[in-house]
Amino acid sequence: MKIGNSRKLIPFLLLIAAMSSIQVCYGQGLTTIVAATNNFLKTLNPEELKATQFSFTDSLRIKWSNFPVGMVPRAGIRYGTLGDQSRVAFHDMLSTFLSSQGYLKVTGIMQLDDILNILSQQAFDQGKMSAGQLKNILEKLGWGYDNYFISIWGTPNEKEPWGFSLGGHHMALSLTMRGKDISFTPMFVGTDPAQIQTAKYAGWRVLSKEEDYGFLLLGFLSKAQKAKAILTQATPKDIITNPESSQRITTYSGIAAKEFNADQLEVFKILIQEYLHNFEHDVAHGLYDKIVKTGFDKVYFAWIGGEQRHTPHYYIINGPDFLIEYDNVGFQNDGNHIHAILRQKDNDFGSDILKDHYLNSDHHKK
Repeated sequence: MKIGNSRKLIPFLLLIAAMSSIQVCYGQGLTTIVAATNNFLKTLNPEELKATQFSFTDSLRIKWSNFPVGMVPRAGIRYGTLGDQSRVAFHDMLSTFLSSQGYLKVTGIMQLDDILNILSQQAFDQGKMSAGQLKNILEKLGWGYDNYFISIWGTPNEKEPWGFSLGGHHMALSLTMRGKDISFTPMFVGTDPAQIQTAKYAGWRVLSKEEDYGFLLLGFLSKAQKAKAILTQATPKDIITNPESSQRITTYSGIAAKEFNADQLEVFKILIQEYLHNFEHDVAHGLYDKIVKTGFDKVYFAWIGGEQRHTPHYYIINGPDFLIEYDNVGFQNDGNHIHAILRQKDNDFGSDILKDHYLNSDHHKK
């Protein structure tokens, strides 16, 4: 073989080797999650461990809220009380659960709480907020980067069920794992403001694509399709399936994806994937493959409210297996306060994983 030809093979061989390594790496993903979580627990002293780790069957495991912790306390250890070693281990753990985009969104939401305090102080200094209002925000609502709570449910392992939760203002992240089966829903995220308008961080948008891709899809629809997709009702003030609400979405509204052309369907998939790809690679693709198997023709998209940014608007993506809700209204009715959630209809908090586990456990068979 001539040297010139062998050189041409080198990039190809390197690609094959890299792909093989990637497959092995993905196969080890769930093992890495267990190891990273146990490493975090090892950094805690006995008192901290007691505040962090609970029984897997504790009913608090499936409790969540989007409210500030001053209004709704969370189980677990407060991030702000952790030492540096534990904080480093926490972020290592979090970055194994999530993709790079998911990790940056979660930590961005935490950082945004500190900025919200700064903006509140600024509003007070400019005479736009009373002293009582500022005190309520800073002392009673309790939002801030330090005020997120970490909890582990059961003992992280590769066989028996266990879980993880991160909760705080505009954040509810849940993990339920049993062997190779894993659930990361419900996952709630929110931002206030959706886009910072003043001072050093003016322009920053933590949840930009959840908004942008929604408007992009709406803009791709024809007039007749919009007539089906846009519902003529008041824009919800929050996601309908929030934990404080007894309302549940049991019907399909809007336009079915089977009515989309190829370009519209591609944008629709991109919007859905923006939510799924917050998770570790295998988890994200497992969720997406399930949607593909069920069929996009059974998924519906509905819109309520304004058709431009900075106006109150809402959308819902509803399929047999999953639900996405996005709401952007805000206290000023200016479309600058996002609440969004991804839910699995059969597997929030690992309900389907646990059903299978208990049906096939030795205890059940006795």
